[in-house]
Amino acid sequence: MTKLNKVLSLIILIILAVSCGKNNDANFTLKGNIKGLKKGVVYLQKDGDSSIVDLDSMTIKGQTEFTLHTNIDEPILLYLKLFKNDGAEHYIPFFADKGITEISTSLKGFNYDSEIKGSKQQELLEEYLSVMSNYNNRNLDIIEASFKAQQKNDSIALDSLNTLADHLIKRKYAYTIQYAMNNKDSEISPYLALYEARNANPVYIDSIYNNLNPEIKNSLYGKKLSEVIANRNSNN
Repeated sequence: MTKLNKVLSLIILIILAVSCGKNNDANFTLKGNIKGLKKGVVYLQKDGDSSIVDLDSMTIKGQTEFTLHTNIDEPILLYLKLFKNDGAEHYIPFFADKGITEISTSLKGFNYDSEIKGSKQQELLEEYLSVMSNYNNRNLDIIEASFKAQQKNDSIALDSLNTLADHLIKRKYAYTIQYAMNNKDSEISPYLALYEARNANPVYIDSIYNNLNPEIKNSLYGKKLSEVIANRNSNN
């Protein structure tokens, strides 16, 4: 073996050792499978203070399966991002906890075909989103009917549809608030208050926070919700 080959072999061994060390130290693993994907880059990401932060990545060359790793201190919303050089953003958000999460999806329906197995928080998020999907479909029906009413200059029908739309928004907020209240022992509760019900009546947001158990109040999203409430009160 030449001196150059020895040096190259040593470098490769060092890289492999460092890589294996990183994976062994990680307390969270994402196992993924994207049917139909032949080329691209997958990223594991989280929200930073002012931008999205890359936690790990892997280049896809022919294989559809991949594994990404990181360390997390507590349950947190992460993102699986797919870059396939088509100018579009492809993200799958999911609630991660220490351990293993598995995501299976397809290249064609990356955002919509995803099946996620992992944390209890993710199960609660999917249950919530399933109900929200029904509300959103109903909202699309109202928008379509409103467009037709405008074309016909039917002001009576339009007023009625606007009333339905307002009622639907109130029902969505009511369901979100109740869901958060019912899951006071999960990080999903302050998360929903922050990102799905933030514009609701402050009285309800305060009730969600006050209802949290001490451990959840001290979680990432519990602390963020506390800050939002404190900032709002200081500005009043």
